[in-house]
Amino acid sequence: MAFSFIKRENLAELANQFDLKSYTPSIDLLGLVAGVDNVRYDVWISPSFLETARQHLSRLVAKAGQIEDILARSEDSSLRVGQLKPSRPAAPDANEFKRRLSDLLIASLNRAKAEDNISLDLLARIAVLKLLRTELGEQYNATLERLRTRVKAFDGPRQMANQRGMELRERTVGFQLAKKNVLRKAGEELFHTLREVEKESLVRMRRSLFGTAELPGYDLFINPLVFSDNGRDEMLNADHYLMFGNFDRDPDRYPRLLEIAREYFRNVKLAVTDEDADALLACPENAQELVANGSPEESTSLGKVQKIILDNFGQTLEREGVLEHLIAAYEIVPLLPEYGATIHGQQLKNALVSKSERSRVETLLAEQNKLSATNFQNAVKRVGSYRGQDKARISGRFLRDFMRYHRDLRRLDVLNSAMDMVSVISSDKLRHLSEINRTLYEFLLPEEQKPAEDRVNHHIILKADIRDSTFLTRTLFERGLNPASYFSLNFYDPVNKLLPKYQATKVFIEGDAVILALFEHEGERGVGVAKTAVLAREMVSIVRAYNEQSEKSNLPSLELGIGICYQETAPMYLMDGEHRIMISGALNESDRLASCNKGARKVFAQPGGLFNVYSVQTVDDADTGGSPDEFLMRFNVGGIHISAEAFQKLSNEISLELFEIELPTYWGKEPVRLYSGLVPVSTDVFHRIVVREGRTPRVSADFGVKHWTDRLYYEVCTNDRIYEIVEAMLKARRMQEQSGVLSPAVARAQAFGQ
Repeated sequence: MAFSFIKRENLAELANQFDLKSYTPSIDLLGLVAGVDNVRYDVWISPSFLETARQHLSRLVAKAGQIEDILARSEDSSLRVGQLKPSRPAAPDANEFKRRLSDLLIASLNRAKAEDNISLDLLARIAVLKLLRTELGEQYNATLERLRTRVKAFDGPRQMANQRGMELRERTVGFQLAKKNVLRKAGEELFHTLREVEKESLVRMRRSLFGTAELPGYDLFINPLVFSDNGRDEMLNADHYLMFGNFDRDPDRYPRLLEIAREYFRNVKLAVTDEDADALLACPENAQELVANGSPEESTSLGKVQKIILDNFGQTLEREGVLEHLIAAYEIVPLLPEYGATIHGQQLKNALVSKSERSRVETLLAEQNKLSATNFQNAVKRVGSYRGQDKARISGRFLRDFMRYHRDLRRLDVLNSAMDMVSVISSDKLRHLSEINRTLYEFLLPEEQKPAEDRVNHHIILKADIRDSTFLTRTLFERGLNPASYFSLNFYDPVNKLLPKYQATKVFIEGDAVILALFEHEGERGVGVAKTAVLAREMVSIVRAYNEQSEKSNLPSLELGIGICYQETAPMYLMDGEHRIMISGALNESDRLASCNKGARKVFAQPGGLFNVYSVQTVDDADTGGSPDEFLMRFNVGGIHISAEAFQKLSNEISLELFEIELPTYWGKEPVRLYSGLVPVSTDVFHRIVVREGRTPRVSADFGVKHWTDRLYYEVCTNDRIYEIVEAMLKARRMQEQSGVLSPAVARAQAFGQ
């Protein structure tokens, strides 16, 4: 169907079949106090990080300007003859900068979680970006001054003829003329580091602390334009988006292309106002929805509609006199590495469509003996050979790339406005003034933060109990083996190696059990229960791995039962001579949770079962005389049983997602509630845990369910299949959230779980 036969009303009807998205970037800093000027937020950033950043940015500038050798020579030339180069601490390398940047931003995330205000982390991100932007320019200026100082050393009649001095002057002038390129290259490498830190650490940490929902504002930071000069760097645009026109006479300037796009969206009734059109144009996904990014599948009904819209949009671009320039903008990109150092990119692009400009470029190339005009001439031929299908493809590609640029440019505008609201304080006087007025926000590295009093506020107790240790000991003795070395090699030694990783302390150890404690101190936001749960799961995994080796050697296997309890107070101690003995209610409770009733073990120990913890009640609450715990039977073999208080603390420490799915239990298939979350064990190490919420049944003598009570219990799952099921459901949920419609993957994940 040709466009010329389609009325505007019919085209609008086709375009409005699509479910397009709108996006308007924004950032809100809520719950913060203005600084000493009553307008901006005062921020003090870690001095140690600042020093590392300055050295790193200085290296990036020197590398981008290709003057590293000059700066290295300048240090050596400052020494007197025979003087040894003084030893000095090695400057932090790129990895050190990356590590400190990650530590600083993770510390701000932890603070935001502790104070329950995500704006604190957003403020830190804005301040760090503003600092890096400022310092990038400062380091360029400082480097240029160092070069000028070196040039002055060659001043004077005798030095004028010095070849080395002449070379230094030329390269200094070249460095000065290339300022824009130097800052762009250094900024791109800096942006690459920011993106790596975001991907490797910050995304998972935010999900762990605040959940998987997209938090508003963070989309502004991972933006290729973030270190550019207001997003107008033509070389950066050529690499990431499109080289827009630069001069008033150019038809492909961004403002004119924006007006063409807005007008088109209004004509097909997708938008009424410029604001509506801007919100649609800020979603690159709409280009795929409308025109399949220039490659619709015409064998489908959807593809046929997309092809009609694509042809219509392409003819609009051609009628406006911009399509040929857009083709040239794409064809110019592979030519820039070869010709860009000699011929301005805009001149080179215009030469692909303008005969007069082409003649000037060919003259310039002829004057450069080292440059061949072959690739340029081939590009001219390609631009002239574009026909209908090729033009349609470029039109779709342009729409996608234009939307990406429009989105990122709007994000940059919002970010710049936010930076204007932040004052990164650099003087001790202002810092002190803001601090005494309680308006200063400090973001420091962990080692710089004021040490909190070494006072324990909360503690978590983990008890790991070995099942049937007496039987195991007797069996080993009967076979002439050493039970002490067996327990040590298969349990105690591996557990001891885990303690530093989780900052756990050994409280007590005996033949068949070990008791560990994790402490949370005043002034710190802890994830103690979460880390204890991961530690417990790792202990179970280690024992299972050793059991596999034991079976190969025909040795008995170990079976653990672990109980975890949380107490919102510090433990107490009594002294036995010089030996300190802990007193804590969590000790007794963890002992109960780690225990396993022999009768329950006979019933619930099913090979291949998904769960390792059960709790049942043998007498009704009304008949217990107020002590229902006395009539609870617990099963715990290879399981981790945590108290209700520990689960409540866990839900405050990390973000937990709830999944309800029908799974097989001892009593058959039944609805099961699973809570899943990521635990930050260290800066860049995260472990997933899954907690099952179980309901305690009142059972008969044969363990049949009489009725379900309101008593809940919680198990940190140790079965790998549960984690596979949850991962599948997480993936399905993400797909559903992204598509906005019910995903077939949801049904597949649920089927997988069953």
